Amino acid sequence: MKRYLLLLTVMLIGVTSCEHKDLCYDHRDHAHRYHINVIADYRLDWEECCGGIDWEESWPEDYIDYDGLRPKYPSGLRVVAYNEKGDYNIHNIKPQGGVVSLYEGMNDLLFYNNDTEYIIFSRTGQGATTRATTRTRTRATYTPSAFAKEGEPTLSPPDMLFANYYENYYAEKVVEPTDVEVELQPLVFTYKIRYEFKSGLEYVAMARGALSGMASSVLLNTGETSDDSATLLFDCEVTDYGVRAIVNSFGAPGYPNPNYPTRADNQHALNLEILLRNGKTIDFDYDVTNQLKSQPHGGVIVVKDIVISDDDGKQGSGAFDVEVDEWGPYEEVPLPL
Repeated sequence: MKRYLLLLTVMLIGVTSCEHKDLCYDHRDHAHRYHINVIADYRLDWEECCGGIDWEESWPEDYIDYDGLRPKYPSGLRVVAYNEKGDYNIHNIKPQGGVVSLYEGMNDLLFYNNDTEYIIFSRTGQGATTRATTRTRTRATYTPSAFAKEGEPTLSPPDMLFANYYENYYAEKVVEPTDVEVELQPLVFTYKIRYEFKSGLEYVAMARGALSGMASSVLLNTGETSDDSATLLFDCEVTDYGVRAIVNSFGAPGYPNPNYPTRADNQHALNLEILLRNGKTIDFDYDVTNQLKSQPHGGVIVVKDIVISDDDGKQGSGAFDVEVDEWGPYEEVPLPL
């Protein structure tokens, strides 16, 4: 008997619970939201042909693989939605996309990858003026080249950055999120730098370099680089022909600009600092302004016929392998915004 009473009690509870759900059987109206389904793709270009050499078409066989320089897909995507009142919300989703909530009515949408290490964003609360720069970096042994502008800050090369910006997207209340396809454009480009030696390469233990006259920041909504310039400090690799560096950059200052090729204020200097096996350091400086004029968004920079003399290479008590700690390190400095 007790068993049947227990069963009846459970049934009554179930019936009573159902009576309170009469108004909730149709959930469609409650599921209406202001949301979209972002479908993201990325343009994986490391350089753009801007009137100079078409490197993709004429890539030398003895260079490293052209496609091997292409950036990889990011590990995450950030979507920032702005409304007309100045409010904004931030969503971090998978790199391929995902569902994000918007404001009712008009939205501006900023998309960029959120997995950067060296890049610093400013004015993120204002979509049209959000800017990316990179961290200040110093090197005690670096002396600005005579070919470089005076007073340029020294920065770390940026890591890869993709972005896109949609203005005036009108969000309506829907049950299923509307698909929005977006292709994120590269805002960081790569320079393959070749320091080709004529003699004395056998004396080289380590090398590092600097490239001056590069843009210090970039606008995320347009891809336009700042007029302010900076010097990028970077490490190099010793190869069988000399020294090589793969350097990321926002590109040349003030680009795109129809007057860019003739702008006399854009100067670019390339530095090479060599640490010899005997512990001696040697610096080389080159004016690479003409090479950069036709390569504002990545490309190849080449300097040739570098010579390390026997006098320099054999100077001292004999050659020995130096350690990294015998060479002054870089120092990362927080950048005030």
